[in-house]
Amino acid sequence: MSVSKQESNKFQLFLGMIFLLVSITLSILLSHSSSFQIATASPISNQSNLQINATNISNTNFTSNIKDIFKKVEGSVVQVTSKIPISNPNSSQQPGGENQTALGSGFVYDRQGHIVTNNHVVGNSKLVDVTSIDGNRYSANVTGRDPFSDLAVLKIIPDSNSTQKSSHFLFKPIVLGNSSELEVGDQVIAIGNPYGLDNTMTTGIVSQIGRLFPDPSYGYSISDIIQTDAAINPGNSGGPLLNMKGHVIGLNTGILSSTGGFSGIGFAISSNTVKKIIPVLIEKGTYTHPYLGLTGTSITSDLAQRFKNLPSDLKGVVVDNIIKNGSADKSGIKGSTTDQYGQKHGGDIITSVDGKNITRFDDLVSYLEQNKSPGNNITLTVYREGKHLQVNIVLAGRPALSLTPSIPYPSPNPSPIPPKPPNRAPTTP
Repeated sequence: MSVSKQESNKFQLFLGMIFLLVSITLSILLSHSSSFQIATASPISNQSNLQINATNISNTNFTSNIKDIFKKVEGSVVQVTSKIPISNPNSSQQPGGENQTALGSGFVYDRQGHIVTNNHVVGNSKLVDVTSIDGNRYSANVTGRDPFSDLAVLKIIPDSNSTQKSSHFLFKPIVLGNSSELEVGDQVIAIGNPYGLDNTMTTGIVSQIGRLFPDPSYGYSISDIIQTDAAINPGNSGGPLLNMKGHVIGLNTGILSSTGGFSGIGFAISSNTVKKIIPVLIEKGTYTHPYLGLTGTSITSDLAQRFKNLPSDLKGVVVDNIIKNGSADKSGIKGSTTDQYGQKHGGDIITSVDGKNITRFDDLVSYLEQNKSPGNNITLTVYREGKHLQVNIVLAGRPALSLTPSIPYPSPNPSPIPPKPPNRAPTTP
């Protein structure tokens, strides 16, 4: 009985030792496990710090980059001042009195003394003043202008007293970039003279590309317009819109605003339009646009009601008016009609041009402006009375304007800008 009891005590002691060993082992394992969790938490914290640091480095690089770009191009951006006759019939100004002054911007185009700016900045002037960043003033001839694209070219007049200064001033023309490479969201820089505040820089992004900018002064639209939220105000007109390489990808030309000041929507003429038109203006002084001779608008659900049994998925441009003896008229394109009860009936619907689908009116205008010239042939696909027809057209040249309209009631400080685009169907080129 005593032996059995002794063996029982030994067995209990053995179990106790095993329990103690298990407890120690578990304690060690838990200790190592805790150390591992702490170790793995540290790299996560470091990664977060790295991300924050990377963001700060990115912001620093962006700030440094735009500073470098500004320093690189600021000497090539100029202030353009022109005289505009007062057209207010109620003005008390006596004949022979001083004209009002319009102020805008421009940039050095080449080393031959050419400056690019907006047509609405120079108005009807034949001679304007150009002021460089160092305050030196030069006289410049308006050697070419195209009111339809709102572009103008100036040429510095050589002066024996300023030849040395002007040669240095024109030494750095700004490189023209490729605006077709732009994407929505790209960062851009605008430089100009808003309200006479010389060499002001603002930044923003490309809000949209390929816009159509109607100009009510002439009844035509400027195609391939860049929309941006970089601040553009009166006086910025004619100044460059730059990409992050410091290349000109647009020419600031106007805003959409109910107040006259910037409200987040600015417009710039694309650099590809500048590349196409400016060399012609330098050589010939004028530019002739292709002319189709019709008005139209993108098809909508309301316009679709003018047609019978129109396919619900049909996209294109509804032809409204046809210009008599124009290219469209001669080729047999049909416009909208109004019956004896005042009910309007739709005309042809243009669905493609040269095999390229047309969804919006902007598509048609942009295609003609970017790819065609007067005398070129195009083939329009039109939807008429349930059938798709091919119509061949020879483009004419757009009729020239007799006079560039003067800008009424100009402000003595900012240059005028194109007003709010009207809600109407613009004329095609």
